[in-house]
Amino acid sequence: MTRVDEPIAVGRAAEQLGVSVRTLHHWETLGLVTTARTAGGYRTYTCDDLARLHRVLRYRELGVPLADIVDLLGTGGDALELLHRQRAELLDRLDRTRRALAAVDRLIDATEHGPQLTPAEQVALFGDGWDPAWTAVARERWGGTDAWRQYAEHAADRTPRDWELLARDVAALEADLGAAKRADVEPGSPAADALAERHRASIAVHLDCSHARHVCLARRYTTEEGFRAHYDAVEPGLAAWLRAVVEANARAHGVDPDTATWS
Repeated sequence: MTRVDEPIAVGRAAEQLGVSVRTLHHWETLGLVTTARTAGGYRTYTCDDLARLHRVLRYRELGVPLADIVDLLGTGGDALELLHRQRAELLDRLDRTRRALAAVDRLIDATEHGPQLTPAEQVALFGDGWDPAWTAVARERWGGTDAWRQYAEHAADRTPRDWELLARDVAALEADLGAAKRADVEPGSPAADALAERHRASIAVHLDCSHARHVCLARRYTTEEGFRAHYDAVEPGLAAWLRAVVEANARAHGVDPDTATWS
C-alpha cells in the first residue's frame, strides 16, 4: 500500500487531478510545479506538489491565465492585486453573459410571438384597423422561414418608442400613397416609382425585400381581404393601384411581375 507521503508517478498524479499527463508536463515547463525525478528520470509528485496543483486547478476554474497563476501561488501584494483584477474581469464577464442571455430571451420571444408589444400597444401604434391576431397568423404561415427569422431579429431589440417611429413613417407613407392615387399618378411614372421604393424600404427595415419579393407581397394586397381592406381604408382602390405601382417599378428593375417568386 502506498503511504500518504510517498511520491507518486506522473500517470497517477494526472488521474487524481483529472488532467492529462501532457498537461502536467506543460504546467511544469511554466513553473507551476517543480517535481523530483527517479533514478530513471521519471517525474514524481509529493503530497505538497499535488496540493499546489489543486490550487492551480481552482484558479483555472476562475479563468485566471496560467501565466498569472505562478504569482498567485506565492504571497504578497502582487498576488492580491491579480485576484482583485480577476474578480473584476469575472464580474464584467457575468454582466456580458446576462446581457447576452437577455438578448437571446428577447429573440426567442420575438420569434415565438412577434413584436414586443401588447395587443393594446399594437392597436394604439398601428391604428384601429390593426388586428394583433395577424401576428400569430404570420408566424403560423412563415414561422420557419428565413424571412421570419430576420423579422424576429429586428423586432427583438425594438422598444415601444422604436415601433412608434416606424408606425409614424408608415402612416406618412400611406398618406402620400393615398394622395398620389387621388391625383391619378400613373404607375411607372417617376413619382410612382419613387413611392414604390419608399414602400419597399418600409418593408426592408424588417426583412430583406428584393423587387421580386415586393411583387409577391403586393399580390396579397389585392388577393387577401385584410390587406385590401387596410389599403382601401386609406383611399378607395389604393390596394390595386399600389400593386400596379409595385409591379411597374419591379419591371423597370428587370423583374417580370408575372413570374416573380419569393426566393
